[in-house]
Amino acid sequence: MIAQLNHTIVWCKDKHHSSAFLAEILGLPEAKPFMHFMVLEMGNGVSLDFMEKDGTISLQHYAFLVSEAEFDAGMSKISEKGLTFWADPGRSQAGEINTHWGGRGVYFEDPDGHLLELITAPYGSEDLL
Repeated sequence: MIAQLNHTIVWCKDKHHSSAFLAEILGLPEAKPFMHFMVLEMGNGVSLDFMEKDGTISLQHYAFLVSEAEFDAGMSKISEKGLTFWADPGRSQAGEINTHWGGRGVYFEDPDGHLLELITAPYGSEDLL
């Protein structure tokens, strides 16, 4: 068996708010409580386990491979919420999306400042073009 990612902890100030934010952007069912987590199930069996933390939160980057329709829906939610978005992880191209590998991509922040990314083509898919 090849090792597979099962879950990761997403540190946050408010696990209900942060998990609901991401579920809404991605069009996923709401997270479910498990022990001291709010667990958001991804389509590939991996879960994001939101856990509250006092003090400084180390910011992380989470990228989500989505369909073209899911990207459009996510961008609609980003716009409705008035969120700033960027075409690049350095956040120098505000208000733009990228078109790497024949797909589309965008970066935006969650309520805790984690840098989230929606992509419609996986990195390295230039070999598929």
